[in-house]
Amino acid sequence: MSLTDLIPGPLKACIVIPCFNHGAMMAGVLARLRPFHLHCFVIDDGSHASTRDTLSGLCAGQPDLTLLRLPENGGKGQAVLAGLEAAALAGFTHALQVDADGQHQLEDIPRLLHAAAAQPDKLISGRPIYDGSVPRARLYGRYLTHVWVWIETASLSLKDSMCGFRVYPIAPTLALARRVRLGKRMDFDTEVMVRLYWQGNESQFVSTRVIYPPGGISHFDGLRDNCRISWLHTRLFFGMLPRLPGLLARSWRRSRPQRHWSGMAERHGAPGMRFMLAAYRLGGRRLFNVLLYPVIGYFWLTGGARRRASADYLQRIRRTAARQGIDVPHPLGSFRHFMRFGDAMLDKLASWQGDIRLGEQIDFAPQSPAQPDIDRQRGVLILASHLGDIEVCRALAQGSGRVTINALVFSEHARRFEALLAQINPQAGINLIPVTDIGPETAILLRQKLDLGEWVAIVGDRTPVPASRRGAAPRVVWSDFLGSPAPFPQGPFILAAALRCPVALMFALKERGKLHIYYEHFAERLELPRAQRAQALQQIVDRYAARLQYYCLRSPLDWFNFFDFWRLPGQSAPHDEA
Repeated sequence: MSLTDLIPGPLKACIVIPCFNHGAMMAGVLARLRPFHLHCFVIDDGSHASTRDTLSGLCAGQPDLTLLRLPENGGKGQAVLAGLEAAALAGFTHALQVDADGQHQLEDIPRLLHAAAAQPDKLISGRPIYDGSVPRARLYGRYLTHVWVWIETASLSLKDSMCGFRVYPIAPTLALARRVRLGKRMDFDTEVMVRLYWQGNESQFVSTRVIYPPGGISHFDGLRDNCRISWLHTRLFFGMLPRLPGLLARSWRRSRPQRHWSGMAERHGAPGMRFMLAAYRLGGRRLFNVLLYPVIGYFWLTGGARRRASADYLQRIRRTAARQGIDVPHPLGSFRHFMRFGDAMLDKLASWQGDIRLGEQIDFAPQSPAQPDIDRQRGVLILASHLGDIEVCRALAQGSGRVTINALVFSEHARRFEALLAQINPQAGINLIPVTDIGPETAILLRQKLDLGEWVAIVGDRTPVPASRRGAAPRVVWSDFLGSPAPFPQGPFILAAALRCPVALMFALKERGKLHIYYEHFAERLELPRAQRAQALQQIVDRYAARLQYYCLRSPLDWFNFFDFWRLPGQSAPHDEA
């Protein structure tokens, strides 16, 4: 089993080893890498005949080793880029660079790859811990480079730019190399990290021991390489100047503490919502849509954290769609995302006024299994989400009298809107079950409703209130969602298993101006056997996340989680929680 089989997320990693006349050390390096079962690309950077012969012997007949030869010595940077190109053609997403001189503590490879799985868009780099073998001149030179890098990025986040033990995200690194002529020798490591940072691919650091073995070969040319590094920092400094406002803004945003969704204050929009409702009653949807622009414009301009969360989500949609070869609506911008949220508010209000009717403004997707479940009058637990509008479905169900949908809602942020709905239609508040946590009393109540043939809807994409507010650690399952691990709450899925009832998914998406209800069976009954509870729960959440991603790609603007969904506050990386 490969090491990457044990790491969550879409990571497919290999190793790239640039080699120039390190033949005597390569056998030991490859032997230390063998237990990790990762494919290795060895790049012979124009070595002398003795090293060429050694590499040929080591790689012959080894299916996990690929030897690439460059016709002449072009430098470490050129060798690494050649290895990344070969890795990309072989289908790998990430490449772990290992130097051929035996300096690195290869036992830290799992730590670097776990960090890459948690943050697949970042460059994951070792942060050296030196022993007494490090030459003093090299050590002091590194500190000087650190200072220049902090100036060139207007940030202290790049802890060490010269360590050659790092995991590259292949696609953005190659995109950078095709756009910019990077240094090819000892200036490569620093330049690629700084320019990736400018590009938006930040770095994360893992402390690792680095030694300078006796008899080691160094290709550092004191005069030429110091000149190259000086010229590099000159170019980077002047390249930083036009980028300085954006870099300072990034540093300022990073310094602001992250907040859980439950800690984000509700925007005081109830008067505006009542005004918009009055406009709708007076002039219909056309007048509402005209007035929606300035109202949403105000919230978009003043809601910086929500605007950034929207932009981040839409960027993830674009990248995932590109990887899968899927066309998504264009343009995808955060303002359009906010506007779709405002339009969804109107759909909620209109549905409770009776202005949205099944078969006219809304309909089930073809061959939907919802009608047979309604006709059989059997209780179903709906694993809903903040994708689409389950409230419209609830209003339609309430009006038809055929089925009752009970909705569990986290009451932290819903009180004003619930009050407004109650003014529109007193029935809107019926069958809403406000909760802050799911306990035995809630489960008993839901079991009674299911036995009566009613449906129960609970969202599976909103993490629990954090420990600081409830006195207990948040219980989540990390699952791949739009290219990165994201935290999903355990509660809804454990509840569904405990209720031992049919489970379905439901989404009401706005497509081509009309709402379409997508209803699909998820499981006749969720099972969490005691012996494999964690594994079974992981598989269930992975299935839910995959279906949520599928529908997000189908209708990206319909997902209304305006916060950093991919991280819990106070945690450096998802794998720490896992």
